[in-house]
Amino acid sequence: MASGSKLVIIAALIGNSLISITKFVAASITGSAAMMSEGIHSLVDTGNQILLLYGMKRAARPADEEFPFGYGKEIYFWSFIVAILIFALGGGISIYEGVQHVQHPEPITNALVNYIVLGLALVFEGAAWYFAFLEFNRVKGRWGYLEAIQRAKDPSIFVVLFEDSAAMLGLLVAFAGVWLSETTGILMFDGIASIIIGLILLGTSIWLAYETKGLLIGESANQSVIRGIRDSLRGKANIDHVNEILTMHMGPDFILANISVDFDGRITAKQVKADIAAIDRSIKQEYPQIKRVFIEAEKRGNKFPPGS
Repeated sequence: MASGSKLVIIAALIGNSLISITKFVAASITGSAAMMSEGIHSLVDTGNQILLLYGMKRAARPADEEFPFGYGKEIYFWSFIVAILIFALGGGISIYEGVQHVQHPEPITNALVNYIVLGLALVFEGAAWYFAFLEFNRVKGRWGYLEAIQRAKDPSIFVVLFEDSAAMLGLLVAFAGVWLSETTGILMFDGIASIIIGLILLGTSIWLAYETKGLLIGESANQSVIRGIRDSLRGKANIDHVNEILTMHMGPDFILANISVDFDGRITAKQVKADIAAIDRSIKQEYPQIKRVFIEAEKRGNKFPPGS
């Protein structure tokens, strides 16, 4: 697992821990539903980052007899759990708080406290978002942003970026809700802001769950990798045809490849064995993330002639 992604998560964890405490204190002083929702939001994000770090630690364990291909998929599982927690806790509680304050609005006291806390939170969240964005921008390469999210095999980077983006948007909504409630005297604006924050979290959760689902159930390597393997094999001597190339990500940096190849039927079994070993070495050298290669040697027509 890239050390950069771990640093991004740790930075977000520290920031969200401090921000959540500050928001809850401000919510207890002012009685703002939007501020309470923001406190819940930051608390959920803090828990999420703890789960991601735990998942990264579990995924780093070496392979054993029970899991011969390692534990790399644990990071996918915990990323999916993070998405569900955002949905169930962050979004659900925020919407509940908002509905309660719309039905039973209460005046906001000491609104200045809310503005100060939201302003500071915006600075801290902005710094965490920028840090996550820089790391994401570094690993995405030449892909566009949406394409990079769809193709990414390490969910820890885009999960934190999604969380921080939702947090920034939620802070702006909370600020607007407090300001409208104070300036217009219509107290339900604060509750409406809380509902909107909940909907933002629900949308973030659904998108995260969608992006991590494929990785969890067994997503293939990117098409550029598969095409590269096929093109490389087509140019090799003794290979008549490249059939299936089946790949699966067992973790962000662990690809399993199963390749079916038709060899020239005139070569000996000994030569086939040597060619398979050479193919294995060349693929792993060109694509270091491919850790295990299985090659099915096939031939159209007669069997391979025996070799000494």
